[in-house]
Amino acid sequence: MDDRVAEYAVLDELGCVAAAMNQARLAAQLIGAAETIRTQAGASLLPILAPLLGQAEAAAVASIGQAKFEAEVEAGRRLSRDEAIRLALGEAPEKPATASPNGQMAMLGRREADVARLVADGLSNKEIGGRLFISERTVDSHVRSILNKLGFNSRSQIAAWLATANR
Repeated sequence: MDDRVAEYAVLDELGCVAAAMNQARLAAQLIGAAETIRTQAGASLLPILAPLLGQAEAAAVASIGQAKFEAEVEAGRRLSRDEAIRLALGEAPEKPATASPNGQMAMLGRREADVARLVADGLSNKEIGGRLFISERTVDSHVRSILNKLGFNSRSQIAAWLATANR
């Protein structure tokens, strides 16, 4: 099972707990972060969580209002997976590492870096596989790993990230 599915489920559950403990801002951020991770994993909302989330959202909205709730959910959506987990654990946010793509490039394996460059060039997974002599499925796995490691949601973010490195 993709660990992101477990992560989103736990974050949603913790969002429900936070709402029950009258911590509406935290609840909203956890729910937003869970939504992003669930979407990245391509997963559906677990049916057992739907009514619990509905109750949590209603409690949080009653506490802080609809506009503030939506703003906090959006803040949660922007969190990286690591930031969301830190938030859920009640840990202080990690000081940002170097914003330099070159510094982040070290986070990627050699093959991931190759795939990232070709993604930035606008190649499809099939085209990348042909260039690197690997299967399309392996390319997809590398792309998902790159997105996870860098906290991105799309191929265009990889391209923009590499474009700043080449300035």
